[in-house]
Amino acid sequence: MSDAPFPYDTRLDIKFAPLEVVDVPALVAANQHPWYNQTLCKVNDSVMRLGVMQGEYHWHKHDSDDEFFFVLEGEFWIDLEQRSVALKPLEGFVVPRGVVHRTRAPQRCVILMAETSAIVPTGDS
Repeated sequence: MSDAPFPYDTRLDIKFAPLEVVDVPALVAANQHPWYNQTLCKVNDSVMRLGVMQGEYHWHKHDSDDEFFFVLEGEFWIDLEQRSVALKPLEGFVVPRGVVHRTRAPQRCVILMAETSAIVPTGDS
């Protein structure tokens, strides 16, 4: 599913069921889109998502949901209204609900995201 009018390949379907191996390297290798987001699995009321991205996401916020970002490969930036945070591989960061932010990756990077399954990835209006 694409979130028009945004230029992102956002897939909210759950790719892997319980008791299945989650094959992140295969998804990363198959991806050709500059901003790809795939829900991997559901864990209780949350989901784990894979992001393979390069470029900038738009400024947004989530009124009811926190987001956790964890970098696997590359460098990933989270811009907040008062500062920017640079994450390297094996570093993570929580953006609390209600905080306006934008994510970006100067070069292709691979991240994992943990968030509630009800979150709207492009933000709340």
